[in-house]
Amino acid sequence: MSSREGRRTLICISQVYVPDPTSVGQHMADAAEAMAEQGYRVVVYTASRGYDDPTQRYPLREERNGVTIRRIPFASFGKRNLVTRVVAQLSFLAQSALRASFTRRPAGLLTTTSPPMASLAALLLRRIRGIPIVYWAMDINPDQAIALGEVSADSLPARLLGHANQAVLDKAGAVITLDRFMAERLMQKADLGDRLHILPPWPHEQHITPIEHPGNPFRNQYARDGELVVLYSGNHSLAHPLETLIDAAIQMRNRSDVKFLFVGGGLAKPTVDAAIEQHKLQTAASLPYQPLDQIRYSLSAGDVHIAVIGNEMVGCVHPSKVYAAMAAQRPVLLIGPAESHVGDLIEEYRIGWQVDHGDVDRLTELLTRLADHPEEPTEAGARAREVVVHHLSRANLTDSFTSIVAGALNPPTASR
Repeated sequence: MSSREGRRTLICISQVYVPDPTSVGQHMADAAEAMAEQGYRVVVYTASRGYDDPTQRYPLREERNGVTIRRIPFASFGKRNLVTRVVAQLSFLAQSALRASFTRRPAGLLTTTSPPMASLAALLLRRIRGIPIVYWAMDINPDQAIALGEVSADSLPARLLGHANQAVLDKAGAVITLDRFMAERLMQKADLGDRLHILPPWPHEQHITPIEHPGNPFRNQYARDGELVVLYSGNHSLAHPLETLIDAAIQMRNRSDVKFLFVGGGLAKPTVDAAIEQHKLQTAASLPYQPLDQIRYSLSAGDVHIAVIGNEMVGCVHPSKVYAAMAAQRPVLLIGPAESHVGDLIEEYRIGWQVDHGDVDRLTELLTRLADHPEEPTEAGARAREVVVHHLSRANLTDSFTSIVAGALNPPTASR
């Protein structure tokens, strides 16, 4: 691949991509750029509008950090309801598959589970172009949709999506997923053998460095000296129920030394906003996603980061926000099952605490203790940063990722 014209092309399909602030888009960008550094021509097909905010428009054609980006119109209408999301996904996939089918010198296809029906485009392109598939399973559907009550298990959409995802698991040259719980669920669906790889999503260390409170403009704007800032940052998803955290904020509203910050967006964001307004919570604030070049300040503003996973979501989704907290040298408080990936991290590395959903009293007692003993979150945060540096760094994990992808694109024997 020494000559530019002779390079083989890796096609990437993802409904979200930078500068959209969603985690999936940021990780796809890192992966695409890492593959470009390996000598591949990388072409990304993504939506032309923001995923959470469809009023945000991005250039239709762009070259960014060695990656060719082609953005698809009529591919993101926001999250208003399931019908609009499905229409946008089908429009995106149809256009992406059509354009990708004419891409020159294709080496293979890397696709995420954004959108969930991406497997349809992957299977079509494999049939048309005969190229290997690398399937990056960042969430598991239709399992997630069924658990959320969006579809029933025996409904036609669930069965069709299940069959399509089953087929892509059977045909993929490599399947990458994020934790052991997701891997177990995938192995129940297909005989993956050594094609299945577990690789957690890396923190975006280039954007996340610990900032001390006195020099942090975000912290100075939204919190006072001496306050314990409890931060929930990222997607306010229905898969990550926030009721326990909201109830704790209400119960602790008379404690002036504890501040709750909700940063980000998503379908559950209006619930947070309504609670703050209804209960007149002066000790809580709801803020939008922060620009990527400012995220180090918002993440460092928290003293304790909240990670939430629904009881039924273990093995379906992976709360990647935990790695951003760890990179910012902040501890993690999990609201969700101890038997989960974040629970594993907390137990193995002593980087935080765990509280069950609905146990508001336990949560308020814990936050009260941390406010009274600020050395506890400081020490746990230091351990979290060490884990990132030595075990979960972007450099190490992207090296592993590119090796997996390259191995699938250039198998020692005939591709499946």
